[in-house]
Amino acid sequence: MSSNVIRRKEQKRSVNPTPVFNFVQSVSKVTAGTILGITMLTSSVVAGGLVGLAISFRNLPDVRVLESYVPSETTHIYDINGKHLASLHDEANREVIPLDEISPHLKRAVLAIEDSNFYTHPGIYPIGIIRAMVANLEQGETVEGGSTLTMQLVKNLFLSPRRAISRKAAEAVLAIRLEQILSKKEVLELYLNQIYWGHNLYGAETAAQSYFNKSARDLTLAEAAVMAGMIPAPEQYSPFINYKNAKTRQAVVLARMRTLGWITPEEEEIALKQPLLVGRVTSFRKSELPYITEAVVQELTERFGRDAVVKGGMRIQTTIDTNFQKMAEETVTAWHEIFYYRGLYRSWDKGQLALVAVDPRTHFVKAMVGGSDHKSSQFNRAIQARRQPGSAFKPFVYYTAFASGQYTPNSGIMDSPISYPDGNEYYTPRNYGGGFSGGVSLRKALESSLNIPAVKLGQSVGLNKVIEVCRILGIKSPIEPVISLPLGSVDLTPLEMAGAYATFANNGWHSDTTFIVQVTDTRGNVLLDNTPKPKLVLNEWAVASLNHVLTGVIQQGTATKAQIGRQAAGKTGTTSSERDVWFVGYTPQLSTAIWVGNDDYKPLYYGATGGGTVAPVWRDFMSRAMSGLPVEYFPLPSKFSRP
Repeated sequence: MSSNVIRRKEQKRSVNPTPVFNFVQSVSKVTAGTILGITMLTSSVVAGGLVGLAISFRNLPDVRVLESYVPSETTHIYDINGKHLASLHDEANREVIPLDEISPHLKRAVLAIEDSNFYTHPGIYPIGIIRAMVANLEQGETVEGGSTLTMQLVKNLFLSPRRAISRKAAEAVLAIRLEQILSKKEVLELYLNQIYWGHNLYGAETAAQSYFNKSARDLTLAEAAVMAGMIPAPEQYSPFINYKNAKTRQAVVLARMRTLGWITPEEEEIALKQPLLVGRVTSFRKSELPYITEAVVQELTERFGRDAVVKGGMRIQTTIDTNFQKMAEETVTAWHEIFYYRGLYRSWDKGQLALVAVDPRTHFVKAMVGGSDHKSSQFNRAIQARRQPGSAFKPFVYYTAFASGQYTPNSGIMDSPISYPDGNEYYTPRNYGGGFSGGVSLRKALESSLNIPAVKLGQSVGLNKVIEVCRILGIKSPIEPVISLPLGSVDLTPLEMAGAYATFANNGWHSDTTFIVQVTDTRGNVLLDNTPKPKLVLNEWAVASLNHVLTGVIQQGTATKAQIGRQAAGKTGTTSSERDVWFVGYTPQLSTAIWVGNDDYKPLYYGATGGGTVAPVWRDFMSRAMSGLPVEYFPLPSKFSRP
């Protein structure tokens, strides 16, 4: 609600003694004397009754709360370029707009049909009740209501819709009280932003956007008359439901405006002939990028609460580029078809893919796909599915070793049998496919994804140190220092993996991974600002060494199928029994994690690996994502001092 509504006036307001609109039409077939008599009698009865009612209704709501009242308002989500993605609202789909920006046609049309003496009464208008009764009898339908706008407003805000004399009396008392604390302008602004216009549309702006594809600022006389005429029965007079009914009701409103002298007969005729370019219902439209929208809602709900998100009128700018996101979705859909529908992997039961791409320079999520088809499954595997990363976890162990100062990529380690006490038993790590390589360099051990050296390295540097590195990189999932941790015996999300590897890609500079750039309220006040504030959290020599070892994984290691014609680093991951297969890789401009597996944890197929199954998917996506971007290289370890 604009500031002129919610700002408390320091001085008591008085009703403007000069009427803005004059009642110029005398009621036909009723003598002046009769009207005068009825009016005097009615005024006396009403005035006397209200004195008693004012005493009786001591428990009525305190209308002073409206001095700071802000109607619930629809929240909107946009991509990083300002493209609208989704609208979020509870029951009320509403956009608030200042009164001064609402079309004069709409203001006059609403006042004409609902309360033509709005600017002259103190909240109630006894004469209007009699006049409405006579006018409605003459026309054979409701052409004017007996309640003032102020009475309608307090009814909508405070009272139940139950028809009863006591409720009408309460409306009158509250209306008088309200007009003692709010100006006419404030009451009208609140009314036009609060009122229901059918099809879950609340307020003039939302209704205008839906019915006529334009702002309430730009409504023509013809359009304004249609909207004003809908107020008593929005669905009955909706042009979406019955165009003929809408035009008939429009004519009633225009006739009333002409009778009052607020429009000329010529303007009335032009408006009646003007065709209505009717829009479409805008409430509860589906998001263009549902996985993104749902992730944003989840993050903001945890921070601000559900009511603030669906009723607070937030303006949310996400980190997502729509075109980039759709490219990621197309990649996932295409490979899901290859894996499943074409029967390439016949043992694939409920096979799924998840993809997350993060910009290492900002840690903004550029794309996120939670599954092959949101329509068939709304479960977002990118942020909700914790799956074992297998050997894709090893870079965290190797970085810890390099950062300790005790190891370099050329340091030697024995790939030979070993067992560790584990409770009452012994844990004996084995390499994928069996066998041993004897003495190897750390570089060779990681390129070939040897398991035994990784476990030995974890024991040497300390698993708690490895876990500490994971926390620095933004991983929040539970991690236990079990002996097999270096082989990925922990459940992590694709988002956590992509974000952690993004810090490697940025040579140790880290920001919090996020979907959201900024959140503001309807007045432009910043509620959340995720402007990147990178911090150097890793040792630069150690991470540069790791990056160059991981480029070897793609050049001559387990992920040669991930080559994209430019320098890139990454690591494959395959768990026992092929339940989860991964490839997480990056260039200096983009870090992307891709997971493939079955929702029910059944194995994919014998021989499924991160290098053979997932690396080609990563290559497909990254080739498109990097197209047109300059080739960049990771810094050499020689540029930095060794710990």
